[in-house]
Amino acid sequence: MNLSRPVRALRGLVPALLLAGCATQPGAILSSKTYPVEERSVADLQRALREGAVTSEQLVAAYLARIDAIDRNGPKLNSVIALNPDAAEDARALDAERRSGKLRGPLHGIPVLLKDNIESKDKIATTAGSLALINNFAERDAPVAARLRAAGAVVLGKTNLSEWANIRSTHSTSGWSGVAGLTRNPYALNRNACGSSSGSGSAAAASLATITVGTETDGSVTCPSSLAGLVGLKPTVGLVPRTGIIPIASSQDTAGPMTRSVTDAAVMLTVMAGSDARDAATKDADKHKTDFAALLRADSLRGKRIGVLKQEDLLPGLRSVFERALGDLRAAGAVLIEVATPKTGGKVGDAELVILLTELKVELNKYLASTPTRVATRSLADVIAFNRAQAPYEMRYFEQELFEKAEKTGGLKDKDYQAARATIAKLAGKEGLDRLFAQHRLDAIVAPTAVPAWTTDLVDGDNAKEFASMWPAVLGYPHLTVPMGLVHELPVGLSFVGKKWDDGNILSYGFAYEQRSNARVAPTYKESVLP
Repeated sequence: MNLSRPVRALRGLVPALLLAGCATQPGAILSSKTYPVEERSVADLQRALREGAVTSEQLVAAYLARIDAIDRNGPKLNSVIALNPDAAEDARALDAERRSGKLRGPLHGIPVLLKDNIESKDKIATTAGSLALINNFAERDAPVAARLRAAGAVVLGKTNLSEWANIRSTHSTSGWSGVAGLTRNPYALNRNACGSSSGSGSAAAASLATITVGTETDGSVTCPSSLAGLVGLKPTVGLVPRTGIIPIASSQDTAGPMTRSVTDAAVMLTVMAGSDARDAATKDADKHKTDFAALLRADSLRGKRIGVLKQEDLLPGLRSVFERALGDLRAAGAVLIEVATPKTGGKVGDAELVILLTELKVELNKYLASTPTRVATRSLADVIAFNRAQAPYEMRYFEQELFEKAEKTGGLKDKDYQAARATIAKLAGKEGLDRLFAQHRLDAIVAPTAVPAWTTDLVDGDNAKEFASMWPAVLGYPHLTVPMGLVHELPVGLSFVGKKWDDGNILSYGFAYEQRSNARVAPTYKESVLP
């Protein structure tokens, strides 16, 4: 099938189709008297809604005004890939329910942005940033989206991302997609937003919604959260269902909250967590689901044994901020134990790539076969062919060598895949994190999350370095990042890594640190720092 002509035609329509505004009351978006939503938490807005100071419809209008002023114009963050044309109508219905005394849950009337690899049953395509899925208008809500709606959230729209969640090429630039182009970092517009949940990070930092949802396979929630001064949680794999989320690898994929506070992340996790019959990994999730916000305690670090991953090559500014964070942990009562980073990182990374590429082919083929029939790409092979046909658009900056390697993999029974799984279990688990936790009787491990945002380079790709994401990613363990300050005006995060199903404790430790450090700084949208 020759796809070139229709895609060229669609290319010109993408801005109109995906970036169309919501159907609000005339003039609502442009009003100079919109409700002040910048840096407001879920609790702040719930209080305002309860007291009648604002309606959910007015919140939608206020966030749309910020998207227009900051995302479409002004700094032009380009973090929102599509807006839900029914958001204002949905908000009006929630306002009516509130007036009648009905509250759906803790997010009633709160606007949320979803990463554009999470299906939602509305008029927004779920594209993973790829023109190959421009017609993927889902006929279902992913459980994550359904649970947010059931708790009263208004789906405001979708966020841009690193195309295909950054699994297409080793030379990709985080935050770039064929559908929407490049997302920019709100702290310095020439700096990268990391990925793959780039748009969710920049949008949450800029208060373009109250809360956002990202997804992670390895670092895709925690890295953009760190670079955007956010709290980001990669939950235990299997705590939050992945059904209806465009996949990479079933052994590592999960959705997670990206917020401006630990409390908001805990509220979101409470809503999103739980078993789903269509996702076998979540069979035990209901046993571990709880009111995570109720577990947050400012004294939770007292007496806790916290492992500090020894870091040899930190930039001086990052080391200074990290040392200050360790001081805050000590002041909160934590017992700090320096532990050596496992020396098997290279072998673990190699094994992880084998697993990701093998599972990518299996899971993506399964997902694409389930999409509406109007989606022409029904397999990974179809996507590869599509990208070749649309190379001027889809491969303008980087290739698809990882897709091509994935297409050649032999399936879940292949000996290389099975050997890679065994390597992860041994080197990352038994001889890695599990050994550290047991040997030192640790309650959690901390490390800097990532380096400060690097200068975006569409020619040579990312210059990223993450310190904490791979180990919890390959084992499926929880990983929380919390703002710990600025390095040369750029945010950096402190990572808390826990054992499987220890999400509640990890959130509480992060909350205790957050209350003491108060390190989040709102963005100022500078063109650059350190020219």
